[in-house]
Amino acid sequence: MTYVLAIDQGTTSSRAILFDGGLTPVATAQEEFPQIFPQSGWVEHDPADLWATTAGTCREVIERADIDASKIVAIGITNQRETTVVWNKETGHPIHNAIVWQDRRTADACRALRDAGHGEMFTDRTGLLLDPYFSATKLKWILDHAEGAREAARRGELLFGTVDTFLIWKLTGGQVHATDATNAARTMLYDIRKGRWSQTICDLFDIPMGMLPEVKDSAADFGSTRSDLFGRPIPICGVAGDQQAATLGQACFDPGMMKSTYGTGCFALLNTGETLVKSNNQLLTTIAYQLDGKPTYALEGSIFIAGAVVQWLRDGLKIIREASETQPLAESADASQSVVMVPAFTGLGAPYWNPDCRGAVFGLTRNSGPSELARAALESVGFQTRDLLEAMRADWSGSDAAPVLRVDGGMSASDWTMQFLADILGAPVDRPKVLETTALGAAWLAGMKREVLPGQAEFAKTWALDRRFSPEMSQETRDSKYAAWQRAVSATMAF
Repeated sequence: MTYVLAIDQGTTSSRAILFDGGLTPVATAQEEFPQIFPQSGWVEHDPADLWATTAGTCREVIERADIDASKIVAIGITNQRETTVVWNKETGHPIHNAIVWQDRRTADACRALRDAGHGEMFTDRTGLLLDPYFSATKLKWILDHAEGAREAARRGELLFGTVDTFLIWKLTGGQVHATDATNAARTMLYDIRKGRWSQTICDLFDIPMGMLPEVKDSAADFGSTRSDLFGRPIPICGVAGDQQAATLGQACFDPGMMKSTYGTGCFALLNTGETLVKSNNQLLTTIAYQLDGKPTYALEGSIFIAGAVVQWLRDGLKIIREASETQPLAESADASQSVVMVPAFTGLGAPYWNPDCRGAVFGLTRNSGPSELARAALESVGFQTRDLLEAMRADWSGSDAAPVLRVDGGMSASDWTMQFLADILGAPVDRPKVLETTALGAAWLAGMKREVLPGQAEFAKTWALDRRFSPEMSQETRDSKYAAWQRAVSATMAF
């Protein structure tokens, strides 16, 4: 029996999942780490926490499975995207905390670039919008604010990476400085048409290109782990950003197939195949995956707050102790009340891209309480997903060929939330038996590269349905509720 180890380094925790040759999870380990909020709208991680929890969960999962590391034929890595790390290439020490994808500190810098007329250039080359979400302005901020960073970068002493790159560097003992095309495509430094780092953009930000990692296919040789970590070297053969890995785990290989992942945020990807579709509705054009040197493109809509709104109910309002409590609360909510929550805690993502607005709740009465707030929080996820799908339909006529949405991630386990999603979309929602599609996609990439797992066609046949949620809401109710959401978003942005 051989195994593939998937590292899933997320926004709030690191996980390791061991898959057997049939892609069945046999052991899992997970560890949360602190979130750092230096100012309102700023979010950081200590890179030492990212590394320690990753290495620790990998060791733990091997122990739990009670196997020898020699049985693990490959490692696949999937990661929170856009989060930015800069470290000294001699010592390996980060020069600043990692700036997380949710961080909005560079909003003014992005606005200045747009006002200077650079927006169209960025979108044409990178497929992205000028927004604090992406890595480029985070990297520039670190170089501008960490003491001596600019000079050290010019001397060639510093390296940049998204989290996958930092973990590869640490796992290989500093032997490999590399990323894959899906992560590179999220930096706002990578030309997705030409498949290389953009000299023009790097010059604009005064970023030495020597800091940037080598860009490889999603299934490629990323080196081997240090022998002292797990008792023997293990090859790293698959890397993809978390949403692209979920797209692979959902077997969305055909143009027109769509998936939506509900974790801290929500991310919907629509496979557009070899066609690079430029959005007219503020969606992102990105790389879904790259195999054998050939990119497959996608349209993506990013929602900053999905599962995080449930965390806010728990940690901010303290009206629940566990996420699972939201479903019975929502079920008990007063149907006569129309409470709408816009969870713009760190601004609004697609299709609005407003980094400055903040969250709001509308329609409160004296009788509104935890049940109504819980229902509004869960409904906000459905409303935001519909925003994305409406934009995708407008951008790409082929999207009508995909009336079914495949879902995954922690929130997809909530039957109530998924039923509301189907209702507000007016389309079926399919939940697979394996919800950990992000780790599954990373494992498949690594195992496929090592030729111990099947190729695309055979892998797609293994996708299995757990439950289909079909729309039950009347068209009149659907339209009324969505119109109320749109009014609430307009009012939030106006405020």
